[in-house]
Order: sequence, then C-alpha cells, then structure tokens
Amino acid sequence: MTKTIAKELDRELQMRAALVTGAIEELLPVVHPRPLYEAGRHLVDAGGKRLRPSMLLLAAEAVGGDAAAIVAAAVSIELIHNFTLIHDDIMDNADVRRGRPAVHKLWGLSGAILAGDTLYSKAFQVLGMTKARPDLILGAMNLLSKTCTAICEGQWLDMEFEAKERVSEAEYMEMIEKKTGVLYGASAGMGALLAGAAPSVVAALDEFGRLTGMGFQLQDDVIDLITPEMVSGKRQGGDLIEAKKTLIMIHAFANDVPVKVFGKKDATPEQISESISLLEKSGCIEYARSRAEEMVQKGKLALQVLPDSKAKATLLELADYMVRRQY
Repeated sequence: MTKTIAKELDRELQMRAALVTGAIEELLPVVHPRPLYEAGRHLVDAGGKRLRPSMLLLAAEAVGGDAAAIVAAAVSIELIHNFTLIHDDIMDNADVRRGRPAVHKLWGLSGAILAGDTLYSKAFQVLGMTKARPDLILGAMNLLSKTCTAICEGQWLDMEFEAKERVSEAEYMEMIEKKTGVLYGASAGMGALLAGAAPSVVAALDEFGRLTGMGFQLQDDVIDLITPEMVSGKRQGGDLIEAKKTLIMIHAFANDVPVKVFGKKDATPEQISESISLLEKSGCIEYARSRAEEMVQKGKLALQVLPDSKAKATLLELADYMVRRQY
C-alpha cells in the first residue's frame, strides 16, 4: 500500500468515523443514572479507528445504498464491539484499554458488567432506529444476535485454551473466526442487507468481513511481538507473558522451536526479546503473517460480486490495511 493510498484510506475512514461518533452523541446520551452511562461511554469515547462501523457504511455504499440513512446500524456495531471489550477486560483482569484505565478498574466489576450489558441492549434498540424497511431491520437484528452468540462461543473457546497444554491450528482458527471474524462479517453483511442487496451479495459481503477480520486478528498476534510499546501502547510480548496460545506459538510447538513461555510470572525485557528473536528466526512469526495475508486475499475475492466503485476500492484497501498495519 503506497503512502498516497494509505493517506486516502485514512481520510475515508476518518470521515465515516466522524459520522459514527456524531451519531453516538445522539443515540447514546449520558442520562440518569449518569455513572452507568459514563461507564458505558468510557471506551466508546476513547475513540479507536471505528473499523467495524466504517466497514458497514462502506458495504452499504458499495451496493448502492445511502450510508447516512443507516448510520444507526453502524453505531449498533460499535456498541457491540465495546460491550465485548468491557467484558474481555473483566475476564482478563486487564488494567488498561485504549490508553485508559479499564472500565472495571474505575467502576468496579459490578459496574463494568452493567455497563457492558447496557451497551449490548442499547445496540439492538439503536439498530431498530435505522432508516430502512422493517423487514430489513429484522433481518439485521437476526444477523447481529447470531453474531453475538458466536462471539460468546469464541470467548469460551479462548478461555478453554488456558487449561489446555496444546491447541491445534484448526482449533485456533475456529476461535478467532468466532471471537473476531464474525463481527467484521456482520458489519459488512448488515451494511449490504440494510441497503437492500440480494441475499447472495449479503452473503459475499459477510464472507469478506469474516475472512478479513480473521486476518486482522492474526496480524494482531504479530503486532504483539514485533511492535514496540511506544508505538502500540501495549507491552511488547504480552502474549508470551500471558502464555497465550496464538498461531505463532502453535506453529512453534508443532515445529519443536525451543521458545520459553513465561506465563503470569515476571519476565525480564531481555528474556522476552530473546524469545521474540527466536520466533522471528524460526519463521513462526512469518507463518502467522502469511496466514493473515491468505485470509485477506480470500476475503477480497468475495467482493468480485460487486461492480467497481469508489466504495468497493476502499473496502479492498481496508482489507489490505488489516494485515499491513503496525498497531
């Protein structure tokens, strides 16, 4: 991706992110009881790239729809995403998210659970406000509810991995498909659905989002190891410290790479650096990179059902960004 293309993609994403952020102010106001909604807005207001809602809007545009008419659906996707972040941080006992204290660190476990649940329920209420035919809104609600179930299944599988000594590549790919891929799939699929696209086109957009979302997660695993903390905002090698069974580690174990797993105990920066270097030299990090590229390339093929347009070109550029970003 050239600098010119990257700059144009950033401009397109910022434009749609601003549209979503403005709608959040209207659709999720801080009302009584204020602390509940302040907790719910804590991560939402921290920003982020708004990739999922932007994908929804771009998908709608790519099938000839009006993005402004379905911005409420884009907000619903962002609320579901933030609901998962709040609950993930509780389960991981994480301290920081997006450079801010995690919700449960400020409002306690009970407050964070309620804040997450509020975002979840509000997401469906907001989705119902979308300016689209009632049958299309019902279809989008059905898709989003199935997606939320799959996300919970993926989180459960991730939790189960902690108790397993080894995890297969197939098991890991199923987990990231459910935990990460399906929400990107729903984003693109809902955008097409609400814009009135044919079922085959909706399915193709869903596949595009799901596969590129899996590529996004695999690239996240790579970023954890190769990107310095000053760039990513997260401790480099955090997955090693937490003994997470990423595709990188699965590949290392399968090929008898003698990499050290630290678990929850302390590890020196030198030890972490040594393990990262070993994973790099052994080709394990490159293997994860190649699988991420493979997912994205497969996802891009699904967009062949669409006619050429600026929105389609932006979706293709967004797919490439998923696996080329460094944080």
